[in-house]
Amino acid sequence: MQLKRVAEAKLPTQWGDFLMIGFEELATGHDHVALVFGDISGDEPVLSRVHSECLTGDALFSLRCDCGFQLEAALQHIAEEGRGVLIYHRQEGRNIGLLNKIRAYALQDKGADTVEANHQLGFAADERDFTLCADMFKLLSIKSVNLLTNNPKKVEILTEAGINIANRVPLLVGRNPKNEKYLDTKAAKMGHLLVK
Repeated sequence: MQLKRVAEAKLPTQWGDFLMIGFEELATGHDHVALVFGDISGDEPVLSRVHSECLTGDALFSLRCDCGFQLEAALQHIAEEGRGVLIYHRQEGRNIGLLNKIRAYALQDKGADTVEANHQLGFAADERDFTLCADMFKLLSIKSVNLLTNNPKKVEILTEAGINIANRVPLLVGRNPKNEKYLDTKAAKMGHLLVK
C-alpha cells in the first residue's frame, strides 16, 4: 500500500453533498483526494472517475483540453447515479508538473502536438502512476467499478493492480475548436477512445 487515509470532511457542491477523503503518499507526502457520494459499500460496481489534476482546465476554465468538462460531467453522473466516487489524482500535466506543462503548452503554441511537446521536454507521453489510484480504491473498500474514462490504458493499469473494472463508461464532453487537435492526438497517439 503506497498511501494512508488521513482525514475526511463533508464537501457540499452544486451536484450534492460529497464526502472528501484525503490520502497521503507514504514515500513522498504528496496528497490526493477522493470525493465519495452516497453509499459505496457492497458488491455492486461503483461508478467511478479517476481524474488527474489539471489546474488550467479544472480551475481556470481552459479550452485547450477537455479536463474541466470531464470533471464536471463526472460529478454530475455520480450524483445522478446516487452513489460513486471521484478520485482526484494530483499528478498535474500527466505528472510532468505545472511549470513543465506551461513549457509544453509553449511548444504546442509553436506547432508541436501534446505528445511531441512532452517528448521534446524529455518526458514520456504519459508519466502518471495509476497504481496509486488502485490503492485508493482498496482503502475505500471498493471491489468493482464502472469507470468513467476514454483511456483504455487506465483500465489496463487499474485491472493489473487488482481493481475489477466491470464496465468502461465513455465520458465524451468538451470538444471545441481550441482542443480538436489535442483530442485527435490523444486518440491517434495515445489510444484514447473518443468516438461514440
